[in-house]
Amino acid sequence: MKKAFLLSALALLLCSHDMYLKLSTYFLPPDTEVELQLFNGTFQQSDNVIDRSRMQDVSLVGRGERLHPDTAQWSEEEGATLLSFRTGAAGTWLAGVSTRPRRIELAAEDFNDYLEHDGVLDMLKARRDKGVLDQDAVEKYAKHVKAIFQVGEERTDDWQAELGYPIEFIPLQNPYGLREGEALKVKLLWQGEPLAGQLVYANSVAATHTHEHTQADGTTHSHTHEHTHADGSTHSHAHEHATEDSSRHTHSHDAVPADSSVHQHEATSFRTDERGVFTLPALSAGIWYLRTIYLVESGAPGLTHESNWATLTFEIPHTHEPAADAESALGSESSYVLWAGLLLLIVGLGVYEYFRRRAS
Repeated sequence: MKKAFLLSALALLLCSHDMYLKLSTYFLPPDTEVELQLFNGTFQQSDNVIDRSRMQDVSLVGRGERLHPDTAQWSEEEGATLLSFRTGAAGTWLAGVSTRPRRIELAAEDFNDYLEHDGVLDMLKARRDKGVLDQDAVEKYAKHVKAIFQVGEERTDDWQAELGYPIEFIPLQNPYGLREGEALKVKLLWQGEPLAGQLVYANSVAATHTHEHTQADGTTHSHTHEHTHADGSTHSHAHEHATEDSSRHTHSHDAVPADSSVHQHEATSFRTDERGVFTLPALSAGIWYLRTIYLVESGAPGLTHESNWATLTFEIPHTHEPAADAESALGSESSYVLWAGLLLLIVGLGVYEYFRRRAS
């Protein structure tokens, strides 16, 4: 019993570390102070902060301009790294962070376990086919993360900007021009060129927003909508390095705590085609996050492998259907008028027939 408890405690400590750029809402008013969160852990929880010296690039792209926030705008809170900035003019904005590479040494068993649980299945198969599952690994890794958010109502083309990261996701449509239920095509670039045959994973969580309405008398009231969507069709795991300064590589499942109130779905896997493109079909409302790990063998001195991690987050809004409601109401009104007119016609014909007979 004691041994089982210790193993469970160890599993909790050895948490995975994907990296994501997050916002509490991806719909922001212009000229407003906001905080952009950099999570290193899972999408739900950040386990450690990222030192500014590790950030090779930090970018905000909007209205055709690429800005680089000052390091003084960063702070830390509960394991997350926060960027405070003021939104600019209305438009579809892009944020990005790229980290400098680090090295990590992995025992063969740990490396194989990482490949399996993180979904780097092509490399795992290659090691199995070559009969080298017993070989240790020395990996150099770096992470490159992006988020797309909407400021105000006007949509602009900044969402498709290439930041020049070694690996990055580029949507082929503006996510904020889509309605739930529509599909989104995404391209994956490696060194600026399409990356074909790469496994990528997509997941989503329900989004909760508070809407404030102003009444005719000047008073306001607000209410909250929580949008829930269908589960993914396949199962996947998330993983990474235990801590950013760790000398060992560990993994765990990307799970939501049992007491979490956030609705998270299982990830769905895709493989990019020859153009580096994959399609997210029938998007549901909520916050979406994409991830991939491009890992290759390395011939560099002292290395066996090199990996580059990429993520992208954005939000699909819940679709309200006022037009459909109005059409329905119009249909009901038209039906009423039609039946009323028919009744009047029948009465009119009856009156006409009555007087015609009396006249004869």
